[in-house]
Amino acid sequence: MSFTSMSEAHRRIADFLNHFSEAVSSQDGASLKSLLSVSSNSSLLLSLADDLNLYQDWSRLVKQAERNSHTLGEILVPHLRCVQSYRSGRFVEAYAAFEKSANAFLQEFRNWETAWAVEAMHVVAHEIRILAELADKELASLGKNPEKLQGAGSFLMKVFGSLAGKGPKRVGALYVTCQLFKAYFKLGTVHLCRSVIRSIETAKFFDFEEFPSSDKVTYMYYTGRLEVYNENFVAAAQKLTYALMHCNSRHEANLRMILKYLIPVKLSIGILPKMSLLDKFHLTEYTDIVKALKQGDLRLLRRALQEHEDQFLRTGVYLVLEKLELQVYQRLVKKIYIFQKQKDPSKAHQIKLDVIVKALKWLEIDMDVDEVECMMAILIYKNLMKGYFAHKSKVVVLSKQEPFPKLNGKPVSS
Repeated sequence: MSFTSMSEAHRRIADFLNHFSEAVSSQDGASLKSLLSVSSNSSLLLSLADDLNLYQDWSRLVKQAERNSHTLGEILVPHLRCVQSYRSGRFVEAYAAFEKSANAFLQEFRNWETAWAVEAMHVVAHEIRILAELADKELASLGKNPEKLQGAGSFLMKVFGSLAGKGPKRVGALYVTCQLFKAYFKLGTVHLCRSVIRSIETAKFFDFEEFPSSDKVTYMYYTGRLEVYNENFVAAAQKLTYALMHCNSRHEANLRMILKYLIPVKLSIGILPKMSLLDKFHLTEYTDIVKALKQGDLRLLRRALQEHEDQFLRTGVYLVLEKLELQVYQRLVKKIYIFQKQKDPSKAHQIKLDVIVKALKWLEIDMDVDEVECMMAILIYKNLMKGYFAHKSKVVVLSKQEPFPKLNGKPVSS
């Protein structure tokens, strides 16, 4: 292990401060952002933390660097303390220091008229969220209230406000919006997304197409998930499909994340994925659900939901998948209809409820005639089946024209 001398530590700290100062004075956003990325675990910042621990009078060096700008010291002193704390695994301290630095940086950022520091501001927005999550884990492990991510959300709203205007900085607003989404989803306060979405989608000075492609994909992914929670499946399908189509094809992990929500949404509107797609993206938890829909196998659907219940609950799609039962019932009755049509075409449209009861019993689903009649009534009401009941004879009489309407990309009617 190499030994760092006091003079070497002094030199490297001074070099860092000079690079920071030069990046600001020359408006070099690319250089500046790399100096702000605490959680990147870059060799530069890791070694800097060691140097700060060795050369403990480093604040004097910052004061010397302050000659160009007083605000620079307000940014750098807490930033360097954050670097030290992060290196030592003291994340609550790291967050507190970074928050001070971030607020000072935001104050300076507001004074810069051009957009040269937008990417650096993005790093600050990303870092404060990441450090807040790490701090909250530490607080929770100590039995304390994890409150830092909520504070980070408040800071991100201030950043969004500094970008949401007619000037050139507005191009950075969508990235910060996505950081807010990530914080709100983590906190379980997704309702707070609405005001930000309203600003993005109604403000005249925002043109969605002028935002970077990666930000648009992330935005559509999260707003698509919001539509899933609100059971707006058509809108969810549109947004998630946009995210999928515009996502970089090399980013398989991101494609998989999108598909985890898009597949159940598509299933809910009657569109089934190919098995090869499920295999390619390791989404085999949906394999039996797709088979159940194709085969009208209610037992298989329930077994798949039970087997992957925890996973589906975590992603928030369990209730979406549970509602597929109606489509499975429809498919079962359709299979009986097709079988009868082959056997006796003239009576294919008349299905005895007893036959459906027996089919369900074969699938180990115990339902009596009255329960089946009730389910058939729901299928007719939901427009998954056209027909009527001959109540006395316990027969469902299907329409001779399109007895099983297709969803055609529309959700089951409520």
